[in-house]
Amino acid sequence: MANEQLKVLGLWCSPFYLRVLWALKIKGIEYEYIEEDIPNKSPLLLQLNPVHKKVPVLVHNGKPISESVVILQYIEDTWKQNPILPSYPYDKAVVLFWAKFCDDKLLPSVFDSFIKQGEDKKEAVALAGENIKFIEEELKGKKFFGGEEIGFLDLCLGWTITFFSVLDEINGLKLSDEERFPLLSAWMDNFSNSPIIKDTLPDRERLLCKLRRMQEAFLPPAVE
Repeated sequence: MANEQLKVLGLWCSPFYLRVLWALKIKGIEYEYIEEDIPNKSPLLLQLNPVHKKVPVLVHNGKPISESVVILQYIEDTWKQNPILPSYPYDKAVVLFWAKFCDDKLLPSVFDSFIKQGEDKKEAVALAGENIKFIEEELKGKKFFGGEEIGFLDLCLGWTITFFSVLDEINGLKLSDEERFPLLSAWMDNFSNSPIIKDTLPDRERLLCKLRRMQEAFLPPAVE
């Protein structure tokens, strides 16, 4: 496919853009990448995604598709090689259930554990740990969530590899604790060392700086 037929609007550290990047790499599909400045959204982004005004947006033959999970399903339906979803309907439904869990439960709890303070922070950290435990259970007997190969749910959770490590350093959250979550830790090693993934993870130091600034923005003002 020619580059001009497929474009992706994204942000280098967006967990949601990274999913799309990895899916297209697995499928062997080339595309034109357009980096967005989220505080100063481009007219193109506002035109292509007027409802949410967020990345990623996949533009295929001039037609925009938004929301990362929807984009992954579109990629799977459009390019059949190297499938990332199971073919059996029940297995596919289970994968989509956990993908929704990750976006609706896991990711918000991790974010809350990062930005909240005091007792609210303790509650958020505990909830994040509970949610990670659910994910840990899903890895029993598996190398990847997709089995022996990287699949849809692996892509949805790939952001945890760099983000958990950085959040552990900033807040000491122990989200990637090998003793507490041995299966998830092994998965992180397998996923990050995959030839498809290893050179595409966000730069750790750059992400560390960005998240430190983000945390500072959420801190309450100092009182004299």
